[in-house]
Amino acid sequence: MALRTSRAYAPAEVVIDRSRCNNCGICTKVCNMTLSMRAGELIVDQSRLWGCIGCGQCVAACPEDAIRVEGRDFHTADSFPIPSREERADFQSLLKLFQARRSIRRFRPREVPPEVIGQIIDAASTAPMGVPPSDVSVLVFRTREKVEQFAADLLDSMRRMRWMFTMPGLLLMRPLIGKEGYESFEEFVGPLVDTYLEEHERGVDMLFYDAPLALYFYGSAYADPADPIIAATYGMLAAESLGLGSCMIGLPGPCMKNDPRLRTKYKVPKNCQPGLAIVFGYPDVKFRHAVRRRFAEVREC
Repeated sequence: MALRTSRAYAPAEVVIDRSRCNNCGICTKVCNMTLSMRAGELIVDQSRLWGCIGCGQCVAACPEDAIRVEGRDFHTADSFPIPSREERADFQSLLKLFQARRSIRRFRPREVPPEVIGQIIDAASTAPMGVPPSDVSVLVFRTREKVEQFAADLLDSMRRMRWMFTMPGLLLMRPLIGKEGYESFEEFVGPLVDTYLEEHERGVDMLFYDAPLALYFYGSAYADPADPIIAATYGMLAAESLGLGSCMIGLPGPCMKNDPRLRTKYKVPKNCQPGLAIVFGYPDVKFRHAVRRRFAEVREC
């Protein structure tokens, strides 16, 4: 039985080029389902577990380029040589990129070029996922006007759902959200929504900070809830490397999840995973110091 997702209904096809395969068995070390060795020969068995899920591990590991996988949105052209060690960022370079990233809330009135947006999306598409193919989708708002319209639609959604943050609404939800959720809605989310709405009436964009670009990452009902968050993080770090600033915005996710009108306008499936919005642009303020955060706890087990 194939492992079903919103985009895949059958196993991927695994083809072995027997003229190249030397039956070394390396591919079976990275495939726990479809590939195995029998009497010294590589065997493809689609009856094991779910058959080939199209992860591409065997293609990536084969030293003879003897394996081809097609299906579940995996294609031969999707496999390419891993960059050499010399081409990759070392730990210190990567750490400095992480340290340099700040949440940017003031942007210059300059559009982000299409080729830069493409690079951000390309980088985000390399993020790991729960089960292939990727069930993450991305909405792209590539001009200030489109970002403004998205913000206005989200604020309308928040206005329609404002009753949830009133005392009667919170009391009704408390058995479902627990003590901590109740306190968060009462002390943070409710006042924040009120502020967003009040400032919007004054012509101030406190939701997206007048950013010229916004990407909204979300997953299907089949996706791991972490998948769009990880992809968004990859995109955020890619933007930093390209000279852009960014800021993660969590509130659009629940709005899109719970508002049918909003989902219909942006063609988002009914049972989507709550996603994450990131706004991008060229920073209007230059930061000179990095900030270190401490985990609540790091404990050996």
